[in-house]
Amino acid sequence: MKLTEHVSNRVDAGTSRRIRSRTVEIWWAYAFILPAFLVLAVFHLLPAVASAVISVLNWDGLGKAAFIGLDNYAALIHDTHFLKACIHTILFTVISVPVTMILATAVALLLNRNLRGRTFYRTLYFIPVVTMSTAVGLIWKWLYNSEYGPINAVLHKLHLPEPMWLTDSRFILPSIMIVSIWASIGQHMIVLLAGLQGISESYYEAASIDGAGPVHVLLRITLPLLTPSLFFVMLTTTIQALQLFDLVFVMTDSNPTLLSSSRSVVYNVYEEAFRLFHMGSASAQAVVLFVAILGITIVQMKLQRKWVHY
Repeated sequence: MKLTEHVSNRVDAGTSRRIRSRTVEIWWAYAFILPAFLVLAVFHLLPAVASAVISVLNWDGLGKAAFIGLDNYAALIHDTHFLKACIHTILFTVISVPVTMILATAVALLLNRNLRGRTFYRTLYFIPVVTMSTAVGLIWKWLYNSEYGPINAVLHKLHLPEPMWLTDSRFILPSIMIVSIWASIGQHMIVLLAGLQGISESYYEAASIDGAGPVHVLLRITLPLLTPSLFFVMLTTTIQALQLFDLVFVMTDSNPTLLSSSRSVVYNVYEEAFRLFHMGSASAQAVVLFVAILGITIVQMKLQRKWVHY
């Protein structure tokens, strides 16, 4: 009987120590998470909640606010600037996302091979990612300059048309697309490179034994096994495209003529809030954009079950 009690006490003591150890681990986990959570709460969650609240108010940011319900949302239906911004943002997303994915995939496939100096090329493609978008926009403004920019200088030497990249409203949105695609290839290339290097060599060895050609290997092995990385790139690229702002701000210089062909939803939010001080309308537009991004993300998450192979 005493032996049984002794064993039972030892088991209880061991269980108690494990519980205490587990509790300490949990508290340490919360301690490490807390700084990141505070940053997320202060700079993301609280502003999101504040935007939702302000969107039902008539407020200039300084004076007294008045509750007006959903009037700010109803007014967006007749807001020509907002509707144009939606069209430009959708057009930018529909074109830039697939082009970025195709180019990033092609670069990743090339730099995944045993090429001389591939580390240098990987670094070269990644440099725009660690460069401030404002600096990128300013550099490309110089490249695009119609008087002394090198792009038009090369086109002139080749006797090709020289577009007025930053002064003609027909070319401003394509110009921004080119810069955005160029600047984001490196970021997505890294993700796709990681996905390519995670594919087991045994698949390629089996394909080689079966006599499969490079195109067959690409279409039947590489791309299907790369779909998780491709899905992640598609998701992040779409969200980034829908949040377009900095390149529009830098490259148009707030020129009304250029903005008529390149205004994005986020730029319109900025203009409404910090130039016109229509905080309620700006917040309503931000909420609409958030709901749109959330809806598109949910749809993408649902559809990925049909084509992503884990």
